[in-house]
Amino acid sequence: MRFPLSHYLLVFVSVLSLSRVTEAQSAPAIFYPFGSVAGDTVNIAIEDENSTQVDLWSPFVFFGRIYNRIYVNSNGHLTFKQSSSQYIVNYFPINGSEDIIAPLWTDVDVSINGIISYQQYSSGSVLTQATQDINQYFPDLSFTANWVLVATWDRVAYFYHSGTETSFQVVLISGGDLAFILMNYGDIAVAYNMVQAGYDTINSTAYFKIPESDVGSSIPNLKNSTNVNVPGRWAFRVDSGPDQNIQGNILGVQMRVTSFSDLRESGKIEPVLEKLQQELVKYGLPSSVKLTLRRIQKTQP
Repeated sequence: MRFPLSHYLLVFVSVLSLSRVTEAQSAPAIFYPFGSVAGDTVNIAIEDENSTQVDLWSPFVFFGRIYNRIYVNSNGHLTFKQSSSQYIVNYFPINGSEDIIAPLWTDVDVSINGIISYQQYSSGSVLTQATQDINQYFPDLSFTANWVLVATWDRVAYFYHSGTETSFQVVLISGGDLAFILMNYGDIAVAYNMVQAGYDTINSTAYFKIPESDVGSSIPNLKNSTNVNVPGRWAFRVDSGPDQNIQGNILGVQMRVTSFSDLRESGKIEPVLEKLQQELVKYGLPSSVKLTLRRIQKTQP
């Protein structure tokens, strides 16, 4: 039996629509629930001008300061004191007057494509998931989550660059006096604008920049990077104040190098120390601890 052409067109359009719906609902496995399925509040951003104030259901401790509200800013970062439409990145450490959580700070434009949304939780499976994750990454704490905030930038575009679909998420997790953040990364497009991922504090007493997250051509690698052996995820404990971090301890590190001339040259040692600090943070060194070089001494093998 032959069907009229209109019937074939109807079937084709229906299949195409189903395909688009399926694609829109897909998300990286490491992402916490988000979007309409999770009942998210959508941040209707018009380029850089939109920030949403979120009154927190539970106080959140960030390096010794307690906050009852937060701002989900369209350009990929969260602030506590006031909203921010700043799309020009200030690279960490800023030594400024604001605490900042930046899963991916760059010039985002959702008028091209994408959705920014958020949701708070005080019960249910999301808290169970958060409890399990934190106890896996920080096994000595016996942690129980009692509040979670999930903010997601789903397939957003960079300003003036269509086709740059980029997905990332930040999860704030609290339980008593303990607080953590997770940064989750899906597909990340190459950025031609300034970009950076990490966090910074007032006067930069504690800060962290995810390695190479300030290089636009390198940020697609975020979905494969991690400090907790879960590709695409970074986890940080953020409740302790600067005075609670390790002070005055000396860490001994043994290194083998082929040439000392590179280290002696001016400006060469700083990148080495930065890379070393990033590795040590993965194993529990507080990000506020600064590594300095006292002496370089060549020894015989």
